[in-house]
Amino acid sequence: MGYAEITLTALPIGQQARVVNVGMQGLTRNRLLDLGLVPSSLVKAVRKSPGGDPVAYKVRGAIIALRSEESRLITVWPLD
Repeated sequence: MGYAEITLTALPIGQQARVVNVGMQGLTRNRLLDLGLVPSSLVKAVRKSPGGDPVAYKVRGAIIALRSEESRLITVWPLD
């Protein structure tokens, strides 16, 4: 992993990354953890909506949609 940490918002469509940190609290954090978006899990940016927000991500076989205000609080390591 020769890249620096980035926010999930900066992950290009089609690229995969490893989750480093989910930097939010409360119900939103719990929902994301329940969906499998936990540190060390793999996440792939799949598709942007026509308006650019939300973005669909593949996490542990499921597709989830996150708005930019959520995904910018998640730190990831991009993978080759």
